[in-house]
Formats: sequence, C-alpha cells, structure tokens
Amino acid sequence: MVASQEGRASAVGAAILWQGGNAVDGAVATAFALAVTLPQAGNLGGGGFLVLWLPGASPARARGCLGPEASGSAGSVGPHAQPGPERPIGQGFAVAVNFRETAPAAARADLFLRADGSVDRQRATRSLQSTAVPGSVAGLLLAQRCYGRLPLQVVMAPAIALAERGVPVDRELADSLTAALPLLAADPTSRALYLRPARRGTGPDAPPALRALQPGEVLRQAELAATLRRIVRQGEAGFYRGQVAAALVNLMRQRGGLIQSVDLATYRAELVRPLAGRFADHPVLSMPPPGGGLTLLQLLGLLDPADLAASGAGSAASLHRLTEAMNLAYRDRNTWLGDPASMATPPPDLLDSAYLDQLRRRIDPLRHRPAAEIAAPPPPRREGVNTTHLSVADRHGGLVALTTTLNFAYGNGVTVPGAGFLLNNEMDDFTAAPGRPNSFALVQGEANAITPGRRPLSSMAPTLVFRPDGTPWLATGSPGGSRIITTVAQVLLQRILWGANLATAVAAPRIHSQLWPDRLSLEEGISPDTRRLLEAMGHITKSSPAMGAANSVEVLAPRGSGSLGAVDPRRGRTAAVGE
Repeated sequence: MVASQEGRASAVGAAILWQGGNAVDGAVATAFALAVTLPQAGNLGGGGFLVLWLPGASPARARGCLGPEASGSAGSVGPHAQPGPERPIGQGFAVAVNFRETAPAAARADLFLRADGSVDRQRATRSLQSTAVPGSVAGLLLAQRCYGRLPLQVVMAPAIALAERGVPVDRELADSLTAALPLLAADPTSRALYLRPARRGTGPDAPPALRALQPGEVLRQAELAATLRRIVRQGEAGFYRGQVAAALVNLMRQRGGLIQSVDLATYRAELVRPLAGRFADHPVLSMPPPGGGLTLLQLLGLLDPADLAASGAGSAASLHRLTEAMNLAYRDRNTWLGDPASMATPPPDLLDSAYLDQLRRRIDPLRHRPAAEIAAPPPPRREGVNTTHLSVADRHGGLVALTTTLNFAYGNGVTVPGAGFLLNNEMDDFTAAPGRPNSFALVQGEANAITPGRRPLSSMAPTLVFRPDGTPWLATGSPGGSRIITTVAQVLLQRILWGANLATAVAAPRIHSQLWPDRLSLEEGISPDTRRLLEAMGHITKSSPAMGAANSVEVLAPRGSGSLGAVDPRRGRTAAVGE
C-alpha cells in the first residue's frame, strides 16, 4: 500500500512493490516520481527525512552502510541514548535517514539582515541565497542502497519514463501553477517549463502575456529525465558532481547564490537512530532533531491518555488540554532545538519523565495560560507548507514514512538550467535573527542560527507506530510547516486513543497552537458550541484553512493479512494505491 499526494506517483510505488520491492523501494520510487508529477513539493532540489522499519535482519552492514560515518550520534538525545543508527524493535529493526539540506560554506549568521537589523524577506525566500545544499538525492539513494531490494535502475525507471513522455496536467496542478505564476515567470527556465504565452503584447516589442499550463496539456521534462538518468548511472556523483553540479554552481555564480562545488561534493545524508517513545502503551518512533519528532514525542508525553479518553474526541476539555500541551512543547522547541551535529551545548533531556511530569502540572484544566506567562513575548513568525508526505507498507509488514520539502511551493521558483529541477528556499528555516519570526511565524533562538554546514530545524516528523507487542502498525506524517507536529499528534490521538478508523483519524478536524502568536487555529468541523467553551477558557480562536495532509498506511493484524491506506482529503490529488 502506498499513500501519497499524487495518484500517478502512488501507482509507481505500488508497481515497484508488485515487482518484489520492499517498502523502501516503493517509497524511493514514489518520491522520485513525485519530483516529476508534483513540482510544487516533490523534488530533487530539496531535502527531508525518512523513518523505516523492516522485518528480520538488517542488510546494511553487509552493504557497507554502518561504518564509523553512521555512528548514530546525530540521533542521540538525552543521557540514555544508545549508539548505532539501527534500533531493534519487535521482530525487526528501525532506522532513520536525515537528508535535510545544509547551509553552504559561504553562509553567515547575518545573511538576511538589512543594515537596520530587520530581516529582508525577499532575500530570505526568493533569492538564490535562500537555497541550501539539496539533500533529497543523497537521502533517497542512501536509503535504497542500504535497505532496498531492487536495482536502482528498476526503482527509478518509472520516474524517468514519466518525465520523458510527459504527464497530463490536472486541475490541481494547473491551479497551483496559476497561483505561482509571478514567481515562476521571474525565472527564465521555470517560465519556459511551466508557463505558456497567453496572447500577444500590445506593442511591437512587448512580450506576450503568460499563462500556466492548463488541464489536459502535457508537462514534459526532458532535462529532468536526463538528470534522473545520470543519477541511475553514477549514483550520488551524478547529482553532486559532474554536469548537474556544474550547472547548479554556474547558476549560483551568475545570480549571486552561495552554493559552491565543494558544498555539493561534501554533502552527506546520514543514517540516524530514530527517537522512541510510548503513548497509550504503543511504541512510537519518529525523527530526531533537526526533525520534528522530539517535539511530537514531548507533546504526546505531556498528554494524559486517561484524561483525554474520559473527555472524548472533539470536546472542549480535550482540545483545551491539547492546546496547552502544544504551547509548552513549542516553547521548548523554539528555545532549545537545532541541528545537534553543530550545537556546542546539547539541549536538556526534554523527554525525561520527571521533566514531563513537572510541565504537565503546569496545565490548568480550566483556564488557558497566555503565552506571555509561559515565555517572553517575541515579534510575530512562519515555516513552508509545500512539503509532501508519503507512507508505504509492503506485504511483509515493512513500513516507511517519508517527508520531503522545497519549503515554499516551487521553492524559490528557480529551475537549474540544463538539469530541470527547482531549488529550495530552506535557508529561511534558520533563525535569521534570534527572537524574530520566520515565514511560518516561528520564533527561534541561537541554536538554529545560520552556520555553515548546519541543517535548519524542521517540523517534519515522519512517524511509525507499533502495537503493544512490537508488531508494525502505522506509518504517518504530513506537510504543513509548523503545523506538521500537531497534525501527526492528532492523527495518533484519533486512531490510538479515541478509536477512529484510519480514514476517520486522517480526515477529522484539527486544531493548532504554537505559543506565538497566542491564538488557537480551528479547522472547519469544530462545533460552534465547542469554540464558545474554548473562548470562555481564555483562548483566542481563529478559523483556519485546511491543515496538513497526513497520508497514512496501516498494517492489519495479523501481519500478512493486508494493509489499509488513508489519503488526506485536504489536498485534492492524494491517492492510495495497493499492490
């Protein structure tokens, strides 16, 4: 079963499973296909995280994947962390892949600051200085080489065919391209790829007006297909060295970007140990920092399953407790977390049971604690929502949760000439100025400051859940910027605690709070009576558009009896395809 944001990509992953591939092969094939069919979020020019569980013994050591470079230190959090990237669980093992982008060597802490100390949002999000060193290719290849079953050429062949033959544009892609038209029109390569002349200009030298590709027209990407073929032939070197790397570096030189050849040649994805927690007796594995799994596990740890079970799904009492826990978890995230590989002082153990007990006692069951009582007030901030998540289950119970991103839709809108892929604007996920907001209203500190080689803090939280006996159960995750963590938490609450089936758990209305700004966002579907009760407790509520897209899969018990997929109705092209 493959659940992703785009039907053709899900079908690619399912076909790979039919050919004998495991969950890793299916996930990697789907991710490369999304780079073709979902240009606003699928990518070669971005990065992300992957968490996997496979039954039986690990093949990775025999394949040379578990040498000293894969010590697992990047996944170690707290005094009791164990060495090594692979975590035994049940009758198998789990591992995470960190392929978050890195800051180029030429980056500096004040990169996006004007002379008066304010943040230049245009430079931070739309210029080539906003592009971090891409990690998607390295991460997908590392996962497939170490844990997949099929040859890479088999796994990537469908994506190459889609790029060469072209994909018919559907209504959602056409609408997305239309919304991004000013951004894409500003770059000549993106303009030629995604836009078409609409009519002749009014003067003899006036350029024609532009329109996005429309439903039924075909998006062909010959240069992207050529890049994918180089990756098949040469592996990581086909992207991080040679012709593709030269094209990216030349673009940077011409237009003031920071990435140099050495940044690409030295980039490495990492195998890291997944973070582990328990909720309502279910083992939960998620992505360690700079991913969002630590905040997810802290949020779950602050919630008392008995209290929430008693008050019930959707009640004001449950939503109030959930909101107060969200605010405490986001306070700690913004204060302490960053890339652990480049932090001089590690954060405290935020999952320590005594610390969680102490925080839990600060939750008033009847009254909202204003943000100013929890942390000093900063100016308002935001994080990109055009991330995409996919989940895969294979016939043996293997699970993969994989989240990738360009940050904003279409990243910074710039396509690499001759290589055919869009570039990320992930440098905006760093702290441009401590105490000042980024593009997702998140206010962070020095732990996430721009530093050469550092990976920016992320909310992405691909997550696996197991039954109490250790057998595999769920794979989930979501796009949505700073709302990813709260989205995943609510899917787990619905499925584990409140007994919703997977489809209902994914579709149920959601809330979100992140301490600053001090307001509670409510999706459509929260009842007016509940909203009034929350406001009476002191919450400032705000109606919100749809949050996240938690495409999820579930392995049925007993293992081998099949799996379910649930696609999130919040994003129109999501599709689950079974083998």
